[in-house]
Amino acid sequence: MDYDKIIAALAKNGDLFKNMLEGLSRDEYLWKPAPEKWCLLEVVCHLFDEEREDFWARTKHVLETPDLPMKPIYPATWVASRKYSEQDYASVLEKFLAERAASVQWLRSLKAPAWGNSYQHPELGTLTARLFLVNWLDHDYLHIRQILSLKHGYLGVYSGEGLFYAAGE
Repeated sequence: MDYDKIIAALAKNGDLFKNMLEGLSRDEYLWKPAPEKWCLLEVVCHLFDEEREDFWARTKHVLETPDLPMKPIYPATWVASRKYSEQDYASVLEKFLAERAASVQWLRSLKAPAWGNSYQHPELGTLTARLFLVNWLDHDYLHIRQILSLKHGYLGVYSGEGLFYAAGE
């Protein structure tokens, strides 16, 4: 596997997130397709927390101290406990983008990282540094799809127009 390619994709996704998420109106970043769904503000808060407390921290942990216990994380509860919907959108987006840049810089600075190092998770089993790196990128892709879906849904509501023509339906 070409690790540099994965790291380059994480860097490019930082630019993609910036281009997709900067300059949005309050209405757009707070819009939800349903009350139980996330808005873009909550997505950005999640991306920021996951960047530093999950993917960067866990990749670093497995590379450097795979035999020590990992600090538990609770992303499913963070939306409420960290009051994502009350955060300042522009500030959180800026912090996420800075964190992504720092993550990429750190990844690029690694000298011969031991991607095969593994951590024995009590519930998930063997987790390698490679697994965390690849899932970091996949996490981006999942949320890029979510962001596009939210933007698509908002466009339909905001414009009041049917969005059937572009899809060829």
